[in-house]
Amino acid sequence: MRLRASHPYYAQIRQYFIDRIDAGELRPGDRIASERALAEQFGVSRMTVRHALNQLVREGRLQRNGTQGTYVAQPKFEHNAAVLAGFTDAMRAHGITPGATVLRAELIQANQRVARELQLSAGDPVYYVFRLRSANGEPRALEHSYFPASRCPGIETYDLERYSIYHLLRDVYGIQLSRARQALEPTIADDEEATLLGIDPGAPLLLIERTAYDTGDEPVEFARDLYRGDRTRFVAETSLVVMEDEP
Repeated sequence: MRLRASHPYYAQIRQYFIDRIDAGELRPGDRIASERALAEQFGVSRMTVRHALNQLVREGRLQRNGTQGTYVAQPKFEHNAAVLAGFTDAMRAHGITPGATVLRAELIQANQRVARELQLSAGDPVYYVFRLRSANGEPRALEHSYFPASRCPGIETYDLERYSIYHLLRDVYGIQLSRARQALEPTIADDEEATLLGIDPGAPLLLIERTAYDTGDEPVEFARDLYRGDRTRFVAETSLVVMEDEP
């Protein structure tokens, strides 16, 4: 590949690898040549190559394995943003083994934000569940979930590392979820989040804030989920709405 002087070299090297990965010429697990070899191949400095590779690592296209080198990463897992499904069901639907580690599960007083989302008063009791979620043993997401205590008394006593909370709501408490409002936005990992997810501080995360409602249109859950940006993307299928021309 011959680099053009009219575009930043690192950006062209980045696009070169993206094109080869998308074309299937580079597959997950393939090792990338060393920075020295790539610098000679493209006729640029190692710093320029490192800049391109660092971007690809942050984007989840490549991953580093200690001193063993840089490899093509596994493709990102796609979540359907238009469907209300728990982490457990979403993973199992794709043949992936879900996991959960409960970091906190306790009865607390709702702050103003939680109370507003759950249509409660500030200070009302809610159950707070904080879990680390994994896929085939790899950390993928952090879930902060809040539930009105009056709707699911004692939920923290169940084995929340084994059972899906949505299944418990349905099977134990007779709560059938019907819809949810979700908002997605990018953010970055702080030190604690990075440690739990096995990534670097400042790595990209996807924040999903969700309020889920039952068939009576009452809010049952408010959640703030943080997904690894290098392993996840959310997709939604939409239909075109054609507006009539104004007279």
